[in-house]
Amino acid sequence: MSVQAVDVSDDAFQTSRLQRPIYALPPSLPPPFFQHWPWPTSGLRRGFEGRSHAPLAFGSQKNRQDDTTKPCQGVCFQSLALGLLVVSWGDRTGSFSALLASRLLDLPPLAVSTAAQRQFDLQGYRFEAKPEQLRPPRVVRVGLVQNQIPLPTDTPVAEQVAALHQRIEEMVDVAALCGVNIVCFQEVWTMPFAFCTRERLPWTEFAESAEDGPTTRFCQKLARKHNMVVVSPILERDAAHGETLWNTAVVISNSGKVLGKSRKNHIPRIGDFNESTYYMEGNRGHPVFQTQFGKIAVNICYGRHHPLNWLMYSLNGAEIIFNPSATIGKLSESMWPIEARNAAIANHCFTCAINRVGTEVYPNPFTSGDGGEAHRDFGYFYGSSYVSAPDGSRTPGLSRTQDGLLVAEMDLNLCRQVSDTWNFKMTGRYEMYAQELAAAVQPNFVPNVIKE
Repeated sequence: MSVQAVDVSDDAFQTSRLQRPIYALPPSLPPPFFQHWPWPTSGLRRGFEGRSHAPLAFGSQKNRQDDTTKPCQGVCFQSLALGLLVVSWGDRTGSFSALLASRLLDLPPLAVSTAAQRQFDLQGYRFEAKPEQLRPPRVVRVGLVQNQIPLPTDTPVAEQVAALHQRIEEMVDVAALCGVNIVCFQEVWTMPFAFCTRERLPWTEFAESAEDGPTTRFCQKLARKHNMVVVSPILERDAAHGETLWNTAVVISNSGKVLGKSRKNHIPRIGDFNESTYYMEGNRGHPVFQTQFGKIAVNICYGRHHPLNWLMYSLNGAEIIFNPSATIGKLSESMWPIEARNAAIANHCFTCAINRVGTEVYPNPFTSGDGGEAHRDFGYFYGSSYVSAPDGSRTPGLSRTQDGLLVAEMDLNLCRQVSDTWNFKMTGRYEMYAQELAAAVQPNFVPNVIKE
């Protein structure tokens, strides 16, 4: 296998020296365009070199009839973010020499076989920092878990939660085999993403206490069992404040204690994202959690569209910012590969974007308020979870269609090394921004527009 990264400007497409034909992604393709493209964009599967590879592996084409794969000769596009990596290859037993600056992470054979047995995508990559004279490496492994709900949406609440707990435990056990120190699940992972329906029951019954609810106790058990920090995004019921509901991520220390919680600051008001009728905007600011393995923060879902939201977690010292999400192809897939990656660059930190997979069909039809016909599903959750580094490199994404675990090893020293090079935060004019923002939120604000 040979790999070549090339300039992908319009001129470069005409003059590339690649021997094989070049296929460019037409800019006019509407989202979700990934499933229309003949080659998958989800990246190289761990174990490609001489081993069997999973469905939707990089360098393979999926057979729509029998869900198998076959080696694919040609050119593949790895990412839409910050340029494309163009890959040419021969046979599948060659060596992979360049992959968006992240490198393959050798995972234990038992983890690989267990993931295959339990039918979920497993990938591993690593980011390296330069050796320093005064600081030892600060290496940590994070695990990103994406999954579909295992049972139909009309399954009784207790059965659905129990099935989700079982599925997550299966995947976290594999994460432990891979040496993961911090694991994060997708947004409101304990339930269908049912806010599109506008119905209260039974969906609000999935809400539970962040401090001592059944899911928190379940995650505490996992944390103690595996010496692992667990980030568990749930629908929170706040009994102490009038049964208020929140979209909350509970952060549990590797000791099993609840470190705290972070709430979703930005609630979408677009299409079928009717979340504002269920829970309130977060009221806890931008907390950062000091764990044994590093400083982490949780920017839930829609917050990834807001640069200042990322910035505030970074200013509070976050080295890793998780972005547990639930987003669909027709709305956001063209932006997905870009936003968390740009945030990692701008804020000198690692970012971890997580999305659920599958289509969830609900018992009763609902409308989108756009004059369209009533429907029973929200859309397709396209997975594609990935990790980005402060130097702009990133891993490939997990599968668009399968449950998956992405293991990323990172040296947190890279955060300061990149900061010392680019100085984005040092050169930020925060006092000026603060003054102008303070003026902008006033009722008598007049935009500073200079006219002739």
